[in-house]
Amino acid sequence: MQSALAARRTFLATAAAGLCAVNTAAAASRSPIRIGQIGVGHAHASKLSVYRNNPDYEIVGIVEPDEQLRRVAQERDPWRDLPWMTREQLLNTPGLQAVLVETRVRDLLDQAAVCVAAGKHVHIDKPAGQSLPQFAAILQAAEQQKLLVQMGYMYRYNPGILLLRQLLRDGCLGQIFEVHTVMSKTVDPADRTELAQFPGGMMFELGCHILDLVVGILGEPTDVTPYIRHSSPISDNLNDNMLAVLQYAQATATIRATAMEVDGFRRRHLTVCGTAGTFHLQPLDNPAAVLTLSSAHSNFKTGTQDITFPRYIRYVDDAADMARIIRGEKATDFPYTHDLAVQRTLLKACGEKTPSIGQ
Repeated sequence: MQSALAARRTFLATAAAGLCAVNTAAAASRSPIRIGQIGVGHAHASKLSVYRNNPDYEIVGIVEPDEQLRRVAQERDPWRDLPWMTREQLLNTPGLQAVLVETRVRDLLDQAAVCVAAGKHVHIDKPAGQSLPQFAAILQAAEQQKLLVQMGYMYRYNPGILLLRQLLRDGCLGQIFEVHTVMSKTVDPADRTELAQFPGGMMFELGCHILDLVVGILGEPTDVTPYIRHSSPISDNLNDNMLAVLQYAQATATIRATAMEVDGFRRRHLTVCGTAGTFHLQPLDNPAAVLTLSSAHSNFKTGTQDITFPRYIRYVDDAADMARIIRGEKATDFPYTHDLAVQRTLLKACGEKTPSIGQ
């Protein structure tokens, strides 16, 4: 008899392959979504390759006013042989529906605001800038026009996270009382200088990804206590050893993000503890999980079991979901209120005092 674990592995792999085939066939039967990109200065701007490889999309043009950035990008595969244009030309391209905003972080919100004002759906890379009022205004304008604002948090569609959400919906972990997360790496001196401009340092740069997950699990915290440290022997202004403790009525969560952990990618993890079970996902970029349950649930047995998943490629499922939402086939799983709560929590975790903005 096939084991529960083997059955689960087979289900996940088969489902992923089947979904890919269905999506490809459906995309071939309708016109692609016309999309453009503003900026190539973000660390994740090369995600455009995902959209170029997805038949749901047609890339109509790229905008980058910085001549040096543009010259370098033109010779790289994600942008090679694509039309380069001004922002005005892009936004006035007939049939343009959506824009990927991939500028340097300090410029993300200014560009996204212009795109939303022009009536375009937007994907905004992370994090959502430093101005909570400006981000709230963008979300409000998008909501009024029924436009999608999709944030570039890269673990939302991780298969391990999808399984976790199902376990939480089913209630099989019981009442959640603890969430523990770590997301770190080593950062070279040049990048440290760039990141030092943000008071939140590595919490702002990396912690935002896992804060998005924590708020999705527990909601917005009642209180946030940041622990801000510079621990590296490198003499710069980067807050490189960051910890935030989130408080809830019946739970606590910790988020760690540093710039000094050797092979930090391997230890990136998310642990969720409840009164009926514990779910541990590690590493986040090549997910595998350990699930412990006090009683059997679906294909999972009582006790501890290891779970593996199909290979995870960042942003592939984000792009697929964006297409379905734009076409009206589904609602977003991450409403405006969620994104605002994440950003409010992130700024508090970075040690900033945030203004009171209605949810």
